[in-house]
Parts: sequence; C-alpha cells; structure tokens
Amino acid sequence: MFNASLYTGLFITAFLAATILPVASEGALAAALATSGASWPALIAVASVGNVLGSIVNWCIGRALAQERSISFMRVDRKALARAEAWYHRYGRWSLLLSWAPLIGDPLTVAAGLMREPLRFFIPIVIAAKTGRYLVVAAIIAGFL
Repeated sequence: MFNASLYTGLFITAFLAATILPVASEGALAAALATSGASWPALIAVASVGNVLGSIVNWCIGRALAQERSISFMRVDRKALARAEAWYHRYGRWSLLLSWAPLIGDPLTVAAGLMREPLRFFIPIVIAAKTGRYLVVAAIIAGFL
C-alpha cells in the first residue's frame, strides 16, 4: 500500500537536510527502509530528489549572493572574489562530489552558485553524490556493508 505521508515526510526531511538546517535525512531514510515495508528504490529516489532540490535552492542562494548589488552591499573585495572564482573553476566543480558530506556539503552547494557553476554541471554531480550516499545507507540497512 502506498503511504503518502511516509514519502512526503522523507522528501521534506531530505530537502531540509540539504539546507543549513540541522536535519539528518540519513536517519529518516534508514528508519523508512528498515520499518516501512515500502519500495526501497522509491524511498531512495524520493530522498535523492528532495536532497538534490534542496541543493539547487542553495545554489540559487549563492547565485543571488553573486549579484552585483550583494557584492557591493557586503563590501566584498573584488580581487579576492576573482581569485576565489578562479580557484573554484579549477577545483570546485569536482569538490561537489563531497556535497553529501556533513558540515561541508551544504556550503559547497552555496559556493557553487556564488561562483556561477552552470547547472548543467552542478546537477549531475550533486545527483551522483547525494544518491550515492543514500545507496550506501541502504546497503548498510540491507547488511551489505
């Protein structure tokens, strides 16, 4: 039987976990996998979609911060910003593979928006990282790891 509240709750938890809010979506997914009897692929997909969409919101926040008015308002050193942007474009894209990691993952997704990382690169890398993390959680629950 389809349990809409289970999927909705998991989606919201995963979405919020991708923001700076202290929410742990791995625990919610693990509990759902272990106790609900729901489809494992569906649960992993719902958690992944929610988490990736939350990361896209972070990217949008970073992108908004990169606007000229924000730079002027926050009195950002333009030379430092140019150096940071050059560094990010050299190393940053692949650092998004760590977007799943606690504490550093969410700021990385904001930084990607701030550094104007194109969504065509951002989204596939973040999907791989976030879904990979949830697959590891599922493997642990299943006893494979």
